[in-house]
Amino acid sequence: MIIGISRDSQESHQKFRKKNDLNFILLTDDTGEVLEKFGVLKNRKMFGKETKGIERSTFVFNKFGELVKEYRNVKPGPHPEEVLEFIKEKLT
Repeated sequence: MIIGISRDSQESHQKFRKKNDLNFILLTDDTGEVLEKFGVLKNRKMFGKETKGIERSTFVFNKFGELVKEYRNVKPGPHPEEVLEFIKEKLT
């Protein structure tokens, strides 16, 4: 199961899912509580102003809900294939 989490609104998520033809769950964490627990909210400077931004990360859990792999500060592109390969090798 794939779940994406961000601070974006549900309306924004729906538009993004439709635009990119996604078939997985996108959750909204408007308070940042879950993002803080995963340690992905980071201080960033943008135009000289400090803000909190999300460090794009992937967390893989096994069927028992145990965290088995973390990918931090990832870029789109080949990353999904890297995660899928890990899952095929280690979790199936």
